[in-house]
Amino acid sequence: MYPAELVAPMKTDLTEVGFKELTTPAEVDAVLKEQNGTTFLVINSVCGCAAGSARPGIREAVTTGGKLPSNLVTAFAGVDSEAVARAREYTTPYPASSPSMALFKDGKLVHFIERHQIEGNNAPAIATHLKKVFEHFC
Repeated sequence: MYPAELVAPMKTDLTEVGFKELTTPAEVDAVLKEQNGTTFLVINSVCGCAAGSARPGIREAVTTGGKLPSNLVTAFAGVDSEAVARAREYTTPYPASSPSMALFKDGKLVHFIERHQIEGNNAPAIATHLKKVFEHFC
């Protein structure tokens, strides 16, 4: 478990652009179980690829116009462990990966980005990819 003061700025990277934190399994279920519309879930992380490309790319994608998911939510690996475990149940068959990103439409997982797809990509590339995904599904 990471100290709260360590992850606070990493959480703020997403919450200040409209993401709602999911900290319990019940909160995850309330958002993802039988939902309508689109929900973008980010499993946040302390790793370098989260800080260097994932979070900046996500921020750019959700703040620079275009279509957006109805709901923006996040849970933090190594902090909100039970919420992350529940969220990963919804992202089956993909293996546990953090950071990772999932887009759901009407309760179905329609797009998933694993850590290995984030590593080696820069923030603008991730933002461009997410905008295309949002344009297609949202």
